Amino acid sequence: MPQSLSPSGSMPALPATVPVAVVGAGYAGLSAALSLRDEDVPVLVLEGSDRVGGRIWSRRTENGTLIDHGGQWVGPTQHRILAWAERFGCKTFPTWDTGDHLEAWHDGTVRRYRGSGPDEAPGADGYAEATARIDELARRVEVSDPAAAAEAEAWDSETVHSFFERTVDCPDARRRLALAVQGVWAMEPREISLLHLLFYVAGAGGFAQLMDTRNAAQDARFHAGAQSPALAAADHLGAAVRLRCPVEAIDWSGESVRLTTAAGEVRAERVIVATPPPATAAIRFRPGLPTARARWLQRSVMGDVAKVHVVYPRPFWREDGLSGIASLYGEDAAGVVFDNSPPDGGAGVLVAFVYGDRLRRWSRGDDGERRACMLQTLTRLFGPAAAEPAEYVEKIWPHDPWVGGGYAANPAPGAWVAHGAAGWRAPCGPLHWAGTETSEVWNGYIDGAIRSGERAAREVLASLVQ
Repeated sequence: MPQSLSPSGSMPALPATVPVAVVGAGYAGLSAALSLRDEDVPVLVLEGSDRVGGRIWSRRTENGTLIDHGGQWVGPTQHRILAWAERFGCKTFPTWDTGDHLEAWHDGTVRRYRGSGPDEAPGADGYAEATARIDELARRVEVSDPAAAAEAEAWDSETVHSFFERTVDCPDARRRLALAVQGVWAMEPREISLLHLLFYVAGAGGFAQLMDTRNAAQDARFHAGAQSPALAAADHLGAAVRLRCPVEAIDWSGESVRLTTAAGEVRAERVIVATPPPATAAIRFRPGLPTARARWLQRSVMGDVAKVHVVYPRPFWREDGLSGIASLYGEDAAGVVFDNSPPDGGAGVLVAFVYGDRLRRWSRGDDGERRACMLQTLTRLFGPAAAEPAEYVEKIWPHDPWVGGGYAANPAPGAWVAHGAAGWRAPCGPLHWAGTETSEVWNGYIDGAIRSGERAAREVLASLVQ
């Protein structure tokens, strides 16, 4: 089991030295540590919070219903997380999408449809044309070096918002595209560059892979929660994982790297930093990081997202022929809603996602105002029964002290071209970088986090045999 406070309340002593130290026990850090342990390299994982998993956090509500506060889905092309699931015996089940889906529009109209999207609805044709254009452009991006694309400077200088305004005539199609961007990046289209969007799409295998449910990124969930593979990996690593042990400073000026933590100091030959960019930037590095790496961290901004789980005695919406999936294009706090009920349907759970500008407005309310606002939206969609939940649970990710947002950090427009080549993930001497933001495939997802840890471990293994 990972080690935290001892029964007396004191921190267990850190080893004086270790070949490799990993900062952060999210999926990226655990992946790096697991890869090194599998090669018989001793490793120490230092985690500031009281749990592993990082942006993935599964817990039970007061009445015992399991919910995922953070990332929760897995798709069939996310091979690394699926390999972990097989290794640790973590079973999955299909996301519920049976029945009619809903669209709620800015004029108050609510429409039913089936499939991945309505064929005859406002903006549907323009949306299809725009996403096909995005897929075509994304095929020109080399995911291992996005800034090397011939059009990289132009693409990184244009926001996704301006690209949509310039190329998509239909306002309703632009509304659909804006919600898609909010849902995937937890940002507004004005906040990311076209280059970053194209890179992200390329690494996922197409725009539909990011958006669809069946056979795409939202295909399945974990019976024991999306944190279960991380918990299993941490159990396998045992005492090598230290919780409540934040790294405050890293001195890499000498022959070995000195890490200063809340539990004391430890020296390592190599260090893998696998924390989100804001947490990485908060570490005091001596000497300071190279300009490109420092600027990349400074210009990588976490998305704004909250997940709200509303629990009912049963999934009553299914009785009305509804899937529980809804897309909202108006001023509602929620942007997207899913049925997040347990696989046996023993309770009904709706999960609402609050993104970008919606989050900034909604989060200004107090607890009661936020709850009332959300229940009003769900009642409009699913009827009076939605107004009387058994439990209501929020996780507002910008308030999380160890993460500061979600789902991932996205480089600001211009950052790829200015700082990507040397600042994205290139090692700095004995310092190596992991985290889903450093992955070229499934960037921003659990799968990308695992891939990033494996890549960083390969870098370290190569350096140790030189």
